[in-house]
Amino acid sequence: MCGIGGVLYFDNNRIVEQPMLKRMADTIYHRGPDDEGFYIDRNAGLCFRRLSIIDLNTGHQPMTSSRSGLTIVFNGEIYNFPELRELLLKKGYVFRTATDTEVILYLFEEYGVNCLGYLRGMFAFAIWDPANKQLFCARDRFGIKPLFYYSDNEKFVFGSEIKVILNAGNIDRTISFDALDSYFAFSYISGNLSVYESVRKLFPGHYMLITFNGKPDIQIRRYWDIKFEPDYSKTEEYWTEEIENCLNETVKMHMISDVPLGAFLSGGIDSSAIVSFMARNSRLPVKTFSIGFSDKKIDELPYARLVAKKFGCQHHEVVVEPESISVLPGIISCFDEPFADSSAVATYFVSKIARENVTVALSGDGGDELFAGYNHYTYLSKLHSFPFHINSPFFGKIFWSGLHGIIPRDMKGKKATYLFSTGKDYLGAYLYNYSMKERRKMFLHDHDKVVLSNGSELYKAGLIREADKSDFVSNMQFLDMKTYMVDSILTKVDRTSMMNSLEVRVPLLDHKFAELTFRIPSGLKLKGNEQKYIFKKTIAPSMPEAIMNRSKQGFSIPLSSWFKNDLAEYVNDTLLSPNPRLSEYIDKKFVRRLIKDSLAKERNVNSQIWSLLCFEEWLKQNGRLTNAV
Repeated sequence: MCGIGGVLYFDNNRIVEQPMLKRMADTIYHRGPDDEGFYIDRNAGLCFRRLSIIDLNTGHQPMTSSRSGLTIVFNGEIYNFPELRELLLKKGYVFRTATDTEVILYLFEEYGVNCLGYLRGMFAFAIWDPANKQLFCARDRFGIKPLFYYSDNEKFVFGSEIKVILNAGNIDRTISFDALDSYFAFSYISGNLSVYESVRKLFPGHYMLITFNGKPDIQIRRYWDIKFEPDYSKTEEYWTEEIENCLNETVKMHMISDVPLGAFLSGGIDSSAIVSFMARNSRLPVKTFSIGFSDKKIDELPYARLVAKKFGCQHHEVVVEPESISVLPGIISCFDEPFADSSAVATYFVSKIARENVTVALSGDGGDELFAGYNHYTYLSKLHSFPFHINSPFFGKIFWSGLHGIIPRDMKGKKATYLFSTGKDYLGAYLYNYSMKERRKMFLHDHDKVVLSNGSELYKAGLIREADKSDFVSNMQFLDMKTYMVDSILTKVDRTSMMNSLEVRVPLLDHKFAELTFRIPSGLKLKGNEQKYIFKKTIAPSMPEAIMNRSKQGFSIPLSSWFKNDLAEYVNDTLLSPNPRLSEYIDKKFVRRLIKDSLAKERNVNSQIWSLLCFEEWLKQNGRLTNAV
């Protein structure tokens, strides 16, 4: 696990200077405290920070091929690199290291962009081709690892985090209001947007080719996508056997490491399953890490202990209290842009306790998306089963307008609504934090017009139209994987774990395992009211009964009790001060009404208040944003 960055000047006579690369790399020291490296080829430069995981002594980057001169910087892990290494050895390649980095380098040398089809793992990497003056950048299929980029008429800059790019110097920092609209709509910034108009994310499953032939040429192409192809001919027994065999293989692959390794354990289905397969493939007790809360309504420690005891784990716990809010500035800083998933606080602390014991941890992220595990899948599926005319555009808009936004999403105060096409087909559903109507009321100046003409809902509407409209559950899975999973869950885990110099691996998002789940009919994922039916059936024989029978509980912090008690004064002092920084953007009257509603318990607005707190903190760290008006 590492941090990477680089610059390509479009003027061939301009030389990249190492002090700039050093400055860029230093901003992500936390991603790789073990080593640093730099490469300069006149107008092209690469920088690198290393967290040593595999081949501790000879894995220095940037790494250059002695045959072709190709040079790579790489962040991530390739779990099938030993077999790929054997393939390349047979083709005559000579290896100087035992790293997956060198495998990627030679795969690209042999197969070009088609090398991506061979890789199983999480990755973001860049390869400089000095002969053709071309930069190749790629990101893994689900976006487990981040990659940001910036381009103007002078240069192309990329990095693992936005701060890498900003420290390259002379970067346009105009704020993207589309990104802020996405943030307040969903608590995260979706798609390829960042908070800065000129900085973008490379989409998961995509690569870039950057060349300069008189003028900059940047090509972005997709190499993999989510595609549901259900096979209705197979029995439940067939699927359970396939799930067990494939998951056992991928967990075993994810356990390859030259440093201490453990697992996050919440006591939920997914993390418990990962721990069970780790125990099966380990000679030593698995080290597990859990967090809890004094609020017993959401405390999962008793369930985590059951699993740890069942599989003989070496278990570690930490209880998160309201005063943990003191870490908010650091957490907001690590994201480089507004981010309001409150569970980032919990993920930070579980990463912190894990890093005190191990360097690598496996997590159960991705299970809810792959096996339809969210509560909203259940109740929205029920509503979807209403007569067709209720779900048609004409009658549906009338019917659903009465229900719009009244259905709560578990404990977080988010709401669900529906998307319709302009034709007759019913499309799907999405969750939101602030509705379009609310955002038009809250924003100052002419921002409400931007919301109305280019609201973030349109992005999700476009995604759902790419999905298979005939299967509602698959539609929701597709939408969540394209948005919430990558832009909230995986982003949260990457930044907070790397803030602690901890590598987190995600076995359920191995693309071979995911592609297996894409073939399982949705009726075996959500069967009646039972979420994750086929996955539960697979793992039930080895699990404590209490784990299998418990209801779904999201991974979050107890905002409701914190805001009512310990943090009430903090909320008021921050948001109701005479001149909060967010008042440049947000109507003060709107904020006061929101807090009043919260105190009166008229509605659950905890996630909305949290998003305002995070935005205010981000503004404190980044100054006034008048250029966004």
